[in-house]
Amino acid sequence: MNLTEQNKELMKKFETMINTADEKLANELVAHDAPFYTPASPEPLYGGKGYLSVVHWMRKGFSDVQWHITDMIADKDKVAVKWDLTGTHDGDFMGISPTGKKISVCVMNFYYFNSEGKVKNDIAAEGMIGILRGIGAM
Repeated sequence: MNLTEQNKELMKKFETMINTADEKLANELVAHDAPFYTPASPEPLYGGKGYLSVVHWMRKGFSDVQWHITDMIADKDKVAVKWDLTGTHDGDFMGISPTGKKISVCVMNFYYFNSEGKVKNDIAAEGMIGILRGIGAM
C-alpha cells in the first residue's frame, strides 16, 4: 500500500476516533505536539486529547454529533476531507440555548502528517457559519 492509500486509511480510523471519542485511538493517530484551535479555548490544545476536547465541546451542544467522510483527496503528507457534520442542537452551544433543530453541515478540513504518519496539523474551513445558521442563530 502506498503512502497516499495509507493516509486515506488513517482518515477512516480518524472518522471512527472522532465519532466514538476514543482516546486510545486519538493518541495513536494524532501527534502529541499537534496544535488544535477552537472557539472553546483561547490557547491551542495539543495532541489526541486536545483534538478530542474539540469533539467534547461540540457534544455539549449536539449530543448526537457525528462526522461522516463524504469525499477525500490524499497526497503523501496531507489529506483534504469533506465532512458531513450532523447533530441535534440539544444543549447550550456558544451561549445559545437548545433549539432542538437538526443540522447537516458541510465542513472541509486539511490534515497534515508528520514522518511517523500521525496528524500534526488540521486546518479547518469555517464550518461554524453553517452550524449557527442550522440552529437559527444567523
